[in-house]
Amino acid sequence: MVQTASVSELIRRLDEAVEHPECRTRCEAVKNVLHEVCEGGADFVPSELLRPAPDKYARRLLHMDPQGRYTVLVMVWDQGQGTLLHDHGGLWCVECVYRGRIRVRSFSMTTPPDAEVLRFQEENTIYAGVGEAGSLIPPFDHHSIENALDEPSVTLHVYGGELTWCNCFVPVEGGFKMERRELCYTA
Repeated sequence: MVQTASVSELIRRLDEAVEHPECRTRCEAVKNVLHEVCEGGADFVPSELLRPAPDKYARRLLHMDPQGRYTVLVMVWDQGQGTLLHDHGGLWCVECVYRGRIRVRSFSMTTPPDAEVLRFQEENTIYAGVGEAGSLIPPFDHHSIENALDEPSVTLHVYGGELTWCNCFVPVEGGFKMERRELCYTA
């Protein structure tokens, strides 16, 4: 992977941010780093990571911490692309808009997590633009994301480890059914 000086600086700053022992403080520090590097339309992500994928959003690895503390992903959302309602498999996450605009809908689970049919209550909807960041800390990490524009949008995601699976919540009669999904990177 090609690393520009700006990507190296991002990684240096994230290395410092993830040293905070308390999860909320760590996420706030990561959020501040992403906000600062993305605000004003910074252009540091290698162009090969910014291409949309035709059939679903693109999920590309920018950096994996050698100590396993975090990963940085670039996600590219073409027109009309988004996620199902999902969680992050127990990992904390900070998401920031690099280009474009996204809609994030956050939910609370209103049934026990082992119920056959799960129900959720929508807590809020946020439209985020360049430089705007938010964090998700389990168990409050149920959300969906979608592109809010007619052109591609790009987000940066920092996870507290490598996110290789998540739970997706598929609509069924009366609520949702939880399905574990294995995740992969887009070529």
